[in-house]
Amino acid sequence: MAGQAAGQVTLLLHQLKGGDQDALAQLMPLVYGELRRLAGHYMRGERPHHTLQPTALIHEVYLRLLGQSRIDWQSRSHFVAIAAQTMRRVLVDSALQRKARKRTTPANMAWLDQETPECALDEVLAIDDALARLATLDAEQARIVELRYFGGLTVDETAQALGVSPRTVRREWATAKLWLRAELSGSNTDDS
Repeated sequence: MAGQAAGQVTLLLHQLKGGDQDALAQLMPLVYGELRRLAGHYMRGERPHHTLQPTALIHEVYLRLLGQSRIDWQSRSHFVAIAAQTMRRVLVDSALQRKARKRTTPANMAWLDQETPECALDEVLAIDDALARLATLDAEQARIVELRYFGGLTVDETAQALGVSPRTVRREWATAKLWLRAELSGSNTDDS
């Protein structure tokens, strides 16, 4: 993002923080490309002709963010982190609305090692459940997974959004990946 555009994003976030809801409408075109990339990434693994398309996902995120009045917007990274969290909620809600009876777990956990992980939408529920369990054990690790997996943030962006060092993010990300591999692999085994 160019310096002038980044400055404009910061200005609009301050206006939004001050209660100016029109600022969100001005902000969205500046970050739309990044949100579109994230939405496209999540929808890539889904079946063709799925009712939720990347554009619809972005619009749903926009509507949910529009209804938020108590977010203390800090920076562009913070905005993307909140948008990613909102995107996660939309995807989980969508999967639940489809009344998915069978909760599948990711057979291939390579998504944990990818910079931009791919995972079918049907697997989002299993990952969300595992993430909720991780949050009860270590909230910071769960937040890092959320930002890296759902938000597509880099280590440095995640560190900035959480106010921690990149070294902390790398360490906690590595630990969380190990825990998630064990948790998701264990949920595929039959203990009969």
